[in-house]
Amino acid sequence: MFVRQAAAGILRNVRSFRSRSVIAKCRARTSESCSIIPITSEYKSFCQYAFRNWERHYVDPRLWIAIVGQAAIVVGINTYPVSAKEVPAEPSSENDIEEANVTGLRRIDDGSVISNIHTSKWRVYTDNGRDLFLQGKLDEAENFFLSALREAKEGFGKRDPHVASACNNLAELYRVRKAFEKAEPLYLEAIEILQESFGPEDIRVGAALHNLGQFYLVQRKLEDAGRCYERALKIKGRVLGHGHADYADTMYHLGTVLYLQGNEKDSVVLIQDSIRILEEGGQGESIMCIKRLRYLAQIYLRSNRPEEAENLQRKILHILELTKGWDSMETVFAAEGLALTLQAVGDLQESQELLERCLNVRKMLLPEDHIQVGGNMLKIARVAMLNINRLRRTNVSDAIAELDKAKDLLGNSIRIAQGVLVKFAKDNRESEDQKDGQAALIILLQSLDALGLLEITRQEVEESPGHPLEAENALRQCISFFKEFGMQKPALDSPQVKTEYLSCLKHLSNLISDSMNDGRDKSKTTTLQELNDEIKRVEAELSPRRKQRNSNF
Repeated sequence: MFVRQAAAGILRNVRSFRSRSVIAKCRARTSESCSIIPITSEYKSFCQYAFRNWERHYVDPRLWIAIVGQAAIVVGINTYPVSAKEVPAEPSSENDIEEANVTGLRRIDDGSVISNIHTSKWRVYTDNGRDLFLQGKLDEAENFFLSALREAKEGFGKRDPHVASACNNLAELYRVRKAFEKAEPLYLEAIEILQESFGPEDIRVGAALHNLGQFYLVQRKLEDAGRCYERALKIKGRVLGHGHADYADTMYHLGTVLYLQGNEKDSVVLIQDSIRILEEGGQGESIMCIKRLRYLAQIYLRSNRPEEAENLQRKILHILELTKGWDSMETVFAAEGLALTLQAVGDLQESQELLERCLNVRKMLLPEDHIQVGGNMLKIARVAMLNINRLRRTNVSDAIAELDKAKDLLGNSIRIAQGVLVKFAKDNRESEDQKDGQAALIILLQSLDALGLLEITRQEVEESPGHPLEAENALRQCISFFKEFGMQKPALDSPQVKTEYLSCLKHLSNLISDSMNDGRDKSKTTTLQELNDEIKRVEAELSPRRKQRNSNF
């Protein structure tokens, strides 16, 4: 009942909708029913209108509902074991295709009254285009979708809904290829045809509007996306009901738009509500729900609400333990995310236990020199370093033992990451392997940076005099590896690689500066100036990227 009341408020005047009045109604009941509500995924991507049993069920518009797949926006947990400080908001074409494979492109079986050579070709071309699209053969798929559009116009008529389907399929392909200028007119034509055929409040119009909304969302045209989602939400609520999963999908995406516009408070209410609908509909353990939970957890983490994020992450892990078990990398990623949040709130023991379990599973499922194994070791080493800061005040011998443990872990992490990079450079691999290469470079830089800080801590714990030479050597290695492996694409274009490089530069600059101030070494003035110049250069490169990144989450 709450959702219906809230939705009525949201949708009553869609054109003048400005979420605050809507959310006020949502919040009144959300505080009672959504204390820890999950959230999920991306929205449906391919809109293919499968008109089954056209004649027999003509009076039932629900049978004409457009098949809508999940959107191509992927915000979630980074699949690489890198300390992901930011979550990329833009998807890859592969993600688009994979999601289309799940719920989007379907083979044609529409039982249409019209049947001729052109309609037959339309079916064949559409199926062929779908299959090629899912294989990633976009050039060939484009040719078939263009042919399908031509045959649909010839066989059904230029303003027939089948033409809208063909327009939408081609538009989705262009969206994946980021040919946005070609995609938009096709989306708009599809909506126009559907409105002419079935009226502006038909469910197929709502589904097409949702697709257009996600098209605008990937381009960060937030006002346009919001208007499309608002109208789609009104239509879906009226036709499908306020407890339907498709209604919840559009509600979720409207929530993401609000978040990107800076309206976090109202966004969270809509996202929570979309999750509650899934849970009440028996989809609380679905991939969609888990993805929304992850997104909401990310919002909480970015808003410095780690306890709320922890609750959601525990829920995700519990679901995956029940549905996937611990022999699943998906469960490992969920446990690792929870461990990092626990680390942030100071629960180092449970964080370490989870990370060690993740490492054991990875060693069973992956090769021993896999980059994820190295990344996992780095994370355990960081927890050990935090433990050192606690132990040094009470038990120096235990602190030194933790130092040795952390150093061994970092040494193995460095070895694995360096091996991956060397192999990557030797084989000159491309495509998917580039992600492993980039992740390896980030982990290598992070591990060396951590090793430098560890050596400084060791000197302090052991109260050793003199300049921490091993720390300086580790940080200089960090810079050398960046120059060896980070000066080529895609690493050169990676903000996270440059961020880790910048961290190493600053730590080395501070170390040398401290040494000079203490009078231990006055010969490194030139080196210090060069470091500071390099720091300014990298900061200048990262500055515009950071502004864009902050607006993209």
